[in-house]
Amino acid sequence: MPGRRTKIVATVGPATDDPRVLRALVLAGANAVRVSLAHGDVSDARRRIEAVRSVAADVGRPVGVLVDLPGPKLRVRQFVEGGAWLAEGAVLELREEQGAESTGEVIRVDATDVVNQLAVGDRVALGDGGVAVSVERIIDSTTAVAVVRSGGQVQGRPGLHLPASRVSASTPTPEDLRLLEQVIDAGVDAVAISFVRSAEDLHRARRACDRVGALVVAKIETQEAVDDLDAIVQAADVIMVARGDLGVRCRLEDVPHYQKQIIKAGIFYGRPVITATQMLESMVHAPVPTRAEVSDVANAVFDGTSAVMLSGETAIGHDPAGVVRTMSTIAARAEREFKHDVWSANLLDDQPARLMGASPTQRITEATSAAAFRAAVDSGAVAIIAATNSGTTARVIARFRPPVPIMAVTPHSRTYRQLTFSWGVLPVLAEQRASTDDIVWFAVKEAVERGLARSDEAVAVVAGDPSDPQPATDTLRLVRVR
Repeated sequence: MPGRRTKIVATVGPATDDPRVLRALVLAGANAVRVSLAHGDVSDARRRIEAVRSVAADVGRPVGVLVDLPGPKLRVRQFVEGGAWLAEGAVLELREEQGAESTGEVIRVDATDVVNQLAVGDRVALGDGGVAVSVERIIDSTTAVAVVRSGGQVQGRPGLHLPASRVSASTPTPEDLRLLEQVIDAGVDAVAISFVRSAEDLHRARRACDRVGALVVAKIETQEAVDDLDAIVQAADVIMVARGDLGVRCRLEDVPHYQKQIIKAGIFYGRPVITATQMLESMVHAPVPTRAEVSDVANAVFDGTSAVMLSGETAIGHDPAGVVRTMSTIAARAEREFKHDVWSANLLDDQPARLMGASPTQRITEATSAAAFRAAVDSGAVAIIAATNSGTTARVIARFRPPVPIMAVTPHSRTYRQLTFSWGVLPVLAEQRASTDDIVWFAVKEAVERGLARSDEAVAVVAGDPSDPQPATDTLRLVRVR
């Protein structure tokens, strides 16, 4: 059996700025990194991307880079060092004010025209919603008095969540697009769009991403996105279950059910799905996770997620590499219980519905990839090899969750890195080949050299004609290694 198949995305930040820590993070098993543009400035983001590229080259592994745009999320001014404890029942001010830090007495909002949107009785949440205040009185257009209804520790620059009915900003915002223009040429492989509400939001972002071939990641964190899920999934390249804001903007008890629904929809359409937020949150400070967190990670694997993500655990935590090792161990153990046969049978039953409206090229690629999965299982093949330019073939095969390794051979460095988000895919960078025969021969040779296949074992290889101006994956060969 192969090693861990579920990918790990680790957020980089102050805790990983030491090159030795970043290297340890990658060696511990981080397949991709997330760079949040909501924290720090563009120069910080570019520096971190360059550092990731350097470490990946040094250790000889592909590491995908996901840039996360802030979206229309309001944030408060930085809290004083050490943060502040907001006690239940305490009275404080929400004040629009620049140039000063937030405290336990005055929460300074890093935006304008926020107080004007509030009404007495509104519930305003901070961060992931654990701390919340209610508006008691509006003093003027920039200041409101509020009472803490749900207390707790706050630090850094937490988000400020107004009632959904008060929020009208669209995504991506002009500021998002400005930030994206400043980092897109640094080697970004994927771009996450925050607070997506419709497929149209993704179309606006794609115009910038397509210029460099970056994947568009739809963060599902609003009720509107859940309600329009199928259209959003089809418009995106990757899906993220962004449970933090989803749990603030939707009923908390609905989040586990939405998680399953989002993962199922993503995999149905062949999109990698990243499950995110608070997966091992206690490990920001603690050396071991809680039992509930271990169960949470394992259940995401049982749900079929392509990847699991770490946020503050690695960005500001005390042991980023240790957190990745812990998550890797949990995911690998859960995968031993994953029901591959049940999963693939359900997908094969759904195949006709999935192909409705597909182009002839898509249908050929889908049919060949599905046949490769079946052939690999029926023949007892030890690996499936996908020769791919864009990564689509490997992603389509991965959705079946085969019990054997998927090796994706590509001549394109960006595809090589982007496949780090896809379940069970081992990306391999190889030379461009002139014929299908050469593609198959060299791909099998690569699998043998990497220890995926030995003499007298079979592998399934899918490829296309490199000379075809509209290439489709139209060739399946079962090859016995000699």
